[in-house]
Amino acid sequence: MAKRINKIQEFLDEKDIDALLIKSKTVKKWMNTMTGSGCQVLITKEHGYLIVDGRYITEAKEKEHDLEIILHNPHLTGRNYLGTVEEILKKENCKTLGVEAYQVLVKEYQEIEKLGIEVLLLDQEIAHLRIVKEDEEIEAMKKSIAITDEIYQKVIEHIHVGMSEYEISALVQYYSIASGAQQMSFDTIVATGERTALPHGRPTSRKVKAHEPIMIDFGIQYQNYQSDMTRMCFIGEPDPKIKEIYDVVLKAQLAGLGAIKAGAKGKDVDKAARDVIETAGYGEYFNHGLGHGLGIGEDGEGPTLNSKSETVLQEHMMMSCEPGVYVPGVGGVRIEDDVVIIDGIGVPLNKTTKDYIILEDK
Repeated sequence: MAKRINKIQEFLDEKDIDALLIKSKTVKKWMNTMTGSGCQVLITKEHGYLIVDGRYITEAKEKEHDLEIILHNPHLTGRNYLGTVEEILKKENCKTLGVEAYQVLVKEYQEIEKLGIEVLLLDQEIAHLRIVKEDEEIEAMKKSIAITDEIYQKVIEHIHVGMSEYEISALVQYYSIASGAQQMSFDTIVATGERTALPHGRPTSRKVKAHEPIMIDFGIQYQNYQSDMTRMCFIGEPDPKIKEIYDVVLKAQLAGLGAIKAGAKGKDVDKAARDVIETAGYGEYFNHGLGHGLGIGEDGEGPTLNSKSETVLQEHMMMSCEPGVYVPGVGGVRIEDDVVIIDGIGVPLNKTTKDYIILEDK
């Protein structure tokens, strides 16, 4: 069941670390092993272990065949799973242990220090393991994104004047789960009218009016991989000011897509899109980075596209491209695609049109 054990062991050799303790659901999903709170993974240079408590032992024996399963019983030993970790580290004569910095509580870190080994806090080093996608990961992402396109089309067929943002969000949720999604990638963003000036506007009871912008930003998790798409639609022709903003954002998004290629730095891709918006006079209203990495991603994913990113893009990296302009009291526009680098070139995977989506009032 578990995957990528060898990749982690190569990482240990490269960093000269004896063992790595994995607690995060994201990395456990990436390894395709069990993700419950009572399931911890310990990888050494020679072996891989799945440490579970009694709640997970039956399922572990049924599903996991690549990691050695070890049951720990805190009620008998009086210690948590770290007692089992200590036994393994001593058995394999491990002197250093890497841990996920963003997963370990202060109290837990202090307990690990008492094991008598050198503890190394790892952050971006672990995220970097996932930054270049394998072929099967790209295929899973393509499926997730294709389903996302289909969901959006189903949702907008029901949008009408007088519908609330809550109702639109509920439709997104319903069609996502009905289409096979495991869950949503994040809390769905639905904003209408002047509320589209809120980049992360969560749905409210506000009701849709004719001619105003409707922003829907959502993604699904499918086969553990997450999509993320933003599109704007309108009931009837959009207001001229919003139309002007839309044209600027679309031009910026296309410029950003054109700059995504192997060898480019994240900050240069961001600049390609940002320059378009600044030239049009809306620079102060583009107040976030151009994009973020995609994949499993519950704890963040690389690469990052923003004005400070020194990350050099590589073949098979996946990322969003999502410039936006948000004018308080007027409204905002964001257009987002999921992109993968294939043969050195950024390829947008979403098929939903970026032309004006004009809906008829029902």
